[in-house]
Amino acid sequence: MIKGCISVIPSGDLQTSLRFWIDGLGFTMDREIRNNGRLIGCMVHNETISFWLNERAGSSIMPQGYEGIRLYWTPIDIYAIRNRLKQLGFNVTEIEHREYGQTEFFVSDNDGYHHCFGVDTKSIEGNKTQI
Repeated sequence: MIKGCISVIPSGDLQTSLRFWIDGLGFTMDREIRNNGRLIGCMVHNETISFWLNERAGSSIMPQGYEGIRLYWTPIDIYAIRNRLKQLGFNVTEIEHREYGQTEFFVSDNDGYHHCFGVDTKSIEGNKTQI
């Protein structure tokens, strides 16, 4: 019945947000919507995942205490994506091996949204070309 779903991610400043989504995560941007030349919406995607980034309605400042969206990413190489985000200046946590069998790290983007990157610890054991 359903072919897919595209999450809408509100942003306080799309141009700044694109640094995380394109430079950090490697997505491609298309289907732009502009208002008087200013970017107010666009699609970001890779071969399998798509998101619509949209200018946040109302204030561009996130209200205090608002958590917004949370995304759990399953990267191909957890060490490489952490290094990439760190090199771009994002404040990433250390990679931790959790008791529930996942290896994870966290980062917040420029809009204050929390992103967790995690893989099955068994899938990387013996392949620790780390940070």
